[in-house]
Amino acid sequence: MEPDHTQAKRYQKAQKRVKEIRGFYEHLTVFILVTVILIVINLMTSPEYLWFIWCVFGWGIGVVIHGLKTFEISPAFSKEWEERKIKEILEKEKNKQT
Repeated sequence: MEPDHTQAKRYQKAQKRVKEIRGFYEHLTVFILVTVILIVINLMTSPEYLWFIWCVFGWGIGVVIHGLKTFEISPAFSKEWEERKIKEILEKEKNKQT
């Protein structure tokens, strides 16, 4: 019975991971499409001032952070970091109660 439980848990974890990756790719796709639209609008209405750069820069930072978190590239966003913080918080709560 234990192997089935473990297998189900692993499957759920993998399913969650796939959703995270899919979410990032959806975010990236929307970012690219909206960026192209903003560039076209900017160049058609006011080509002398390239305001779309500010939108792309701001949103681009969000896309980069999302990617770092999704692919666990940055140690600040990794699962290990989350586990350490959870343990740290639980330990502080335990010490407060004592």
